[in-house]
Amino acid sequence: MEFILTLDKSLFYFINSFLSNSFFDWLMPIVTSQKNWNPIYIFLILFLIIKYKKNGLIISILLILSVGLTNLIGDEIKHLVGRLRPCRSLENLHLLVKCGPGKSFPSLHAANNFAMAVILSYFFRKNSWIFFSLASLVALSRVFVGVHFPVDIIAGAILGSLISIIFIKLSQKLNFSKIKNY
Repeated sequence: MEFILTLDKSLFYFINSFLSNSFFDWLMPIVTSQKNWNPIYIFLILFLIIKYKKNGLIISILLILSVGLTNLIGDEIKHLVGRLRPCRSLENLHLLVKCGPGKSFPSLHAANNFAMAVILSYFFRKNSWIFFSLASLVALSRVFVGVHFPVDIIAGAILGSLISIIFIKLSQKLNFSKIKNY
């Protein structure tokens, strides 16, 4: 376990400090900010419902349920594990955003974005590379700006993905699997 934590810390410093440059220092705080994504998520839900009618509503409900459950479970894990954020536990880091008061493990930004990527990829397979690229970019931004360790984003990605897979399997049992893949 000590080896993993040491590797995690080394990877954190590599991403957070070594990869730092003026372009990423400008871009990553924008990418990581939830307030920048919320209008996009609202637009996505409305777009799905308007364009795909009943199917879009079902996809939207699956997105909301998977993100909601991911938040609930992820928040409980954060309290159980109690890992401090790197911006609260490390020195000499490159902090680009305000260091939040919450715990670090798992990253809920990563969890939520991977939860959405899995659901959207299931229904829109041709575009799955876009969904997973965006989820990965948001997850990586959390390390880059100094508020999460790499293990936090990996755990978040796994958590969000697993919860969405469960919702997909449940939707198949309820015959929502007949929804057309676009």
